Amino acid sequence: MEVRLRDEGLRRVETDPAFDGGLGQPVARAFRKVMNAIRSAIDERDIRAMKSLRLEKLKGDRAHQSSLRLNDQWRLIIEIESGTPKNVIIVIGIEDYH
Repeated sequence: MEVRLRDEGLRRVETDPAFDGGLGQPVARAFRKVMNAIRSAIDERDIRAMKSLRLEKLKGDRAHQSSLRLNDQWRLIIEIESGTPKNVIIVIGIEDYH
């Protein structure tokens, strides 16, 4: 699946195992694991099928966004942008959703 990262810091967290972006190594490892799952998915149905990620639509003024679970406390915030020939996942950020 095509993925775009909105923040250059997230790109560094994904590609540099020594860099955690101030999130802590456990959250950075979880982020890399989820990013691997997203990148290996053919489309968002594959992501929805991974029940452990708990894909959830957000509400209110963030209804156009969704979240994926990194751990009990942290969520990966994404937007799914319609595209041709396939949709694009835009990674917005990592948030404390506790």
